[in-house]
Amino acid sequence: MVSQVRSFNRTVTERAGALNETFLSRGRPLGQARLLWEIGQNGSDIRLLRARLDLDSGYVSRLLRSLENDGLAVVERSRADGRVRTARLTARGMAERKVLDRLSDDAAAALLGPLSDRQRTRLVTAMAEVERLLTASAIQVGVADPREPSARACMRAYFAELSRRFDGGFDPDRSISADDEELSPPAGLLLLATLHGEPVGIGALRFQHDRPPDIKRMWVAAAARGLGLGRRLLADLEARAAGHGARVVRLETNRALAEAIGLYRSAGYREVPAFNEEPYAHHWFEKDLELPGSGAEVADPVGRARLPPA
Repeated sequence: MVSQVRSFNRTVTERAGALNETFLSRGRPLGQARLLWEIGQNGSDIRLLRARLDLDSGYVSRLLRSLENDGLAVVERSRADGRVRTARLTARGMAERKVLDRLSDDAAAALLGPLSDRQRTRLVTAMAEVERLLTASAIQVGVADPREPSARACMRAYFAELSRRFDGGFDPDRSISADDEELSPPAGLLLLATLHGEPVGIGALRFQHDRPPDIKRMWVAAAARGLGLGRRLLADLEARAAGHGARVVRLETNRALAEAIGLYRSAGYREVPAFNEEPYAHHWFEKDLELPGSGAEVADPVGRARLPPA
């Protein structure tokens, strides 16, 4: 599999023109051209540029300096926050970006040109699938403090979606408690998923002294659904529960969340009688876990590793 990935990378870099000293014969390498395109018509926070492209800050600074020297971009400090630097394109930079767009369209058409209609359909379908899977592989998941801003943002979005989807809305104060202390070690933990530095999902585990641990706060942002992140979060939480010696893990969910119910059943959860008095729940599930040493892979408890809320 590693050999096939490397072969694919070689083919793509050659066909995309990444090996040439100048990209699309515009006198600059691919990195500069890509940054020019990413800055966009409205400019961009440089921190977001680094995160979106997963590039070292020093390298991004050198790319920006080269664009500034060519009169294509300017770097400014935000008036609202002097610590924030933004990049924006000059009029010359905007014109160059339009040229790159046209040449990129021409290059894509040239790649498709020799193929039959059937081959073109197969290629663009395969490209869409590869892009989806590469995006999935870029998502990082790890334990986070539920008080940090990214976790808070996910929790607010989670509650807001429940309120939209549940009959009669959702009030977290009426729901069974899963506060910051309960989702922090040693009482529990919260997993935060990020894509290019932006939060895109959460999932929590609440340990209990006399009962199996509960899975709570499962949510994936709409933009990250369809990437297998919900299943990944669920498997990670199960592994961490097993790592704490749990033989069973439990969760409850609302009947409005049909996608979540389908995921749980496909992941081996079985429906059981109600084991708590959650007012918003219609289904209660549990799953037997494989303990470490019996085949289950346990995630690093401090590592950074299509589901609606659950």
